[in-house]
Amino acid sequence: QVQLEESGGDLVQPGGSLRLSCTGSGISFSTRIMGWYRRTPGRQRELVAYIFGHPSIYYADSVKGRFTISRDDSKNTLYLRMNSLKPEDTAIYYCNTIPNNESWGQGTQVTVSS
Repeated sequence: QVQLEESGGDLVQPGGSLRLSCTGSGISFSTRIMGWYRRTPGRQRELVAYIFGHPSIYYADSVKGRFTISRDDSKNTLYLRMNSLKPEDTAIYYCNTIPNNESWGQGTQVTVSS
């Protein structure tokens, strides 16, 4: 059974930075397409970025140039470095596989506010 756990969310001021982490059991991140999603109240879950292979990386236009996705295969951990945060980045952030999602974790809350 795959279990995913996100951490690192916090309250941060606009322009600030955070690094999110995702660990997993029952899964090897290096063999899967791993992505970060986010969801805000009343909106569908949005794919923010994903990474696979050696690696190949995708970013949504809304975060391109500000967010960096990375993966540490030795720790089986996925990261999302978020810089120049904006209030519209406020959301619960989740990691999961693509295209077929595993069970969702609890997510980690990111709040960008002054």
